[in-house]
Amino acid sequence: MRVHVLHHARCFDGAASAALFSAFMRGRHGQAIELVQIPKHHQRGDPFVDADFEGADEAAVVDFRYTQRPGLTWYFDHHRSAFQLPGDRAHFEADRSGQRFHDPAVPSCTGYLAEIAHGRFGFDASAHAELIRWAEIIDSAAFASPEAAVLYEDPAMRLAAWIQTATDPEAITAFIEALLVTPLATLAEAAWIREIVEPRLECHREDIELMRRLGRTEGGIFVYDLIDEGPRVLSHFIPYYLAPDTTYTVGIYAHPDGDLRLSAGFNPWFDPGRRTHDLAQLCERHGGGGHPFVAGASFTADEGVARVRAVQAEIVASLRAEVGA
Repeated sequence: MRVHVLHHARCFDGAASAALFSAFMRGRHGQAIELVQIPKHHQRGDPFVDADFEGADEAAVVDFRYTQRPGLTWYFDHHRSAFQLPGDRAHFEADRSGQRFHDPAVPSCTGYLAEIAHGRFGFDASAHAELIRWAEIIDSAAFASPEAAVLYEDPAMRLAAWIQTATDPEAITAFIEALLVTPLATLAEAAWIREIVEPRLECHREDIELMRRLGRTEGGIFVYDLIDEGPRVLSHFIPYYLAPDTTYTVGIYAHPDGDLRLSAGFNPWFDPGRRTHDLAQLCERHGGGGHPFVAGASFTADEGVARVRAVQAEIVASLRAEVGA
């Protein structure tokens, strides 16, 4: 049996969900099944291609957008913006397979998948409790403090830094498999992990200083524009570390994959009742999405820097009106 696992690329919860689904499939069909891990990136329109499903006996999408393509047999997601194309939600709701699940209220796709697989299919995920716990913490930003989110002292955070920069398909597959059998502290010390993470964290420290210099707070909104500073993989918690009293952040930057990115967030250390805007909804207007409290959008280089800056200004204006600035 050949199983394709399509998961959110460069995301710890995406990788952890792919790992847990792989364990779930092995529990159902045996250790000899062939698992093909396929990272997926958000983009305007349909992000899926025919090859994602061709040759698969089973195909799952985890922690990523829904698709109406006929090859889909399993679906697990928790993003509010899961259904973006016309007919997506109706197609999902019409499904009677009992193998497609979505709940935007849960903290992580990994934890949601573990709960559903256990409750409905009898899968025991207890061997992966550490992985599930950290997926919940990282994806819901349930860190004790901004320092915990930004200083990368915990092994799980260093593994999150690794997957944020990973591009080699074979290495990503190895990482997903290792998450199932290796304690996170042990995996974080592996040479092939450290050779990626240590330079990444050096760049991260430079990003902190760059954002300290270029970021500005406007009426409770931390705004930054790093597009002219070169491509980077950015931690979106840095603004809360630098300006802990900020309510929202809206930033733009160039990503190493060639896209221009916008990130919008609500301070996860504030009372959730203070959030006055659905950030996923704001970003959906521009082909992005995410959650009500953290979201983003990607733009091709052809769309131009001016377009990205205009979208940033529009979102900042909407939030400024909400916070009364």
